Amino acid sequence: MSVGIDLAGKRALVTGGNRGIGRAIAGRLAEAGADVAVFARSQDSVAETAHELAAHGVRGLGLVGDVGSDEDIERAWEQLTGEFEGLDILVNNAGITRDGLLLRMKPADWDAVIDVNLTAAYRWCRRAVKQMVRQRSGRILNISSIVGVIGNPGQSNYAASKAGLIGFTKALAVEVAGRGITVNAIAPGFIETEMTHVLGDASQEEFLARIPLGRLGTTGNVADLALFLASPMSDYITGQVICVDGGLTR
Repeated sequence: MSVGIDLAGKRALVTGGNRGIGRAIAGRLAEAGADVAVFARSQDSVAETAHELAAHGVRGLGLVGDVGSDEDIERAWEQLTGEFEGLDILVNNAGITRDGLLLRMKPADWDAVIDVNLTAAYRWCRRAVKQMVRQRSGRILNISSIVGVIGNPGQSNYAASKAGLIGFTKALAVEVAGRGITVNAIAPGFIETEMTHVLGDASQEEFLARIPLGRLGTTGNVADLALFLASPMSDYITGQVICVDGGLTR
């Protein structure tokens, strides 16, 4: 989808950009000409992803750290702004699951999911917005989930984190709209990733029966939308939640 979208000179950061949806988004942005940094815990996969991004003729930067650590984020932010001298596009994609019925859910599992999926976005946005306000431009994309829209049994912590991210998106969009910054959320449905590969055939058939288009989505489907929202083509769209789910939510 990068044909017709030119992000040359733009600087982007994708958290959790070393695999799955995050890696696909990072790749799309790089294909369109943006310099792209990825932030994740795995040093090897971060370095590998950065190398792949650089193959598009842009700067690819690997940042290693935990989105649950304010110290790691601060260190990565200093490295990012030192290398790129700023940031134009922030994609908060990092996320985890710790599934379980509420009555059996450990407090630590609740806290971890909220911290990584929601509070980490606050940590990154707090830094990015300060700079974007000064430059009077910016794009922030928060990767939510349809689980945050419709809920799902056994995922009360995940649903709460993703619904919270939607509320965060809408509030922040209003706060920064006057400074030329847009903030939007993408809510993927059942996307073919490493997480869905571990599901049994029966579970996958159950999911497919609920999707009007009759198939799982791809990481590319999500990345195409992210590219559009990161581009000038979306400059009159902010505070929105767009589902990429084959018609599951309607």
